Amino acid sequence: MEHEYKTLAHRWFNEVWNQGRSEAIDEMFDCDAVAHGLADETGQEIRGPEMFKPFYANFRNAFPDIHITIEDAVVEGDKVVVRCLVQATHQGEGIGLAPTNLPVAFTGICIMRTRGGKIIEAWNNFDFMTMFQQLGVVNSAATPGV
Repeated sequence: MEHEYKTLAHRWFNEVWNQGRSEAIDEMFDCDAVAHGLADETGQEIRGPEMFKPFYANFRNAFPDIHITIEDAVVEGDKVVVRCLVQATHQGEGIGLAPTNLPVAFTGICIMRTRGGKIIEAWNNFDFMTMFQQLGVVNSAATPGV
């Protein structure tokens, strides 16, 4: 099972994010899945593929060249923990900002709970503060510890 969980995680980041295969969302994200740490435009936690797709489309619009590299993947029970590096160029308005054409590189951790070859729950913790600092939206001098 460990191999299957790691394969699902690699497929998710490679096919959905790196290759831009939005149809793969339905293949891998269960209809009742919850994506903790991600929200729609109203602030609601994302549940199921139909709520995930607009979030995904907005982020891919902002960063059409996004590339996510999995640096570590660890399996425990029915969960796989992925530590990754996100690299992209801000070329669109999907995150509510006019394109800056600036590159970003930030880290993230995602814990995916799986069942039947699909993600049924995910806890997402990505360093969006660093991303916004790199885009010039947040002043790093005003951020303690940076």
